[in-house]
Amino acid sequence: MGKARIHLVLMLALTFSTGIVDAVGFLGYDRVFTGNMTGNVVILGMGLSGTSGLPVLRPLLAFAGFMLGALLAGRVLVSSAKGVWTNRTSLMLGAVTLGCLGLVGLVLVEDPTQHHSVGTVTTTVLAVVMGMQAAAARKIGVADVTTVVVTSTIVGLASESRLAGGDGHLWGRRLLAIVGILAGALVGALTLAVNLWLGVLLTAVIIGAVTVIGHRTRHVA
Repeated sequence: MGKARIHLVLMLALTFSTGIVDAVGFLGYDRVFTGNMTGNVVILGMGLSGTSGLPVLRPLLAFAGFMLGALLAGRVLVSSAKGVWTNRTSLMLGAVTLGCLGLVGLVLVEDPTQHHSVGTVTTTVLAVVMGMQAAAARKIGVADVTTVVVTSTIVGLASESRLAGGDGHLWGRRLLAIVGILAGALVGALTLAVNLWLGVLLTAVIIGAVTVIGHRTRHVA
């Protein structure tokens, strides 16, 4: 398997993990997206309008945290060539994995449904690490697989399809990205039947596996 194919598979795995954490955040932590900032900004806007029952603080902190994570990753990866998995890429995604594992420990010790501040810290830190992940994925640069959003992927799938007069050459990866985030959201929702920590732990395992595989295959042609 060549480097491009490996990177595609790894980014699809990260897309799946985003579906998990977004489902956990939205359903388990007061309707907060920690990976999909488009949805989060929309929720924040509606919440700021005074609409009853919509959160403001957690979406705002998640947005700020995502920006901070992307900024930090950008600084670390600024010298890395686009499309190349470097030691710094592994370092960044390793930090994301450890951040998720740390949150699992926090949730196991303090129930976020009983302690509002714990839930706020959890969603904010999740957003930080998801911002780091998104920036690392952007540096890898797999077309139409951003790992955190599929709106543009859906547009590309439809507008460049053969039905629309295009060649549809990227339809496979686009469809897999959409299915990946959908399946991740399904799995994330199901983990809530066990506990809030399970979805975050599963995300950590996936990102950790991606980090190890990406690091070990970084020299593949």
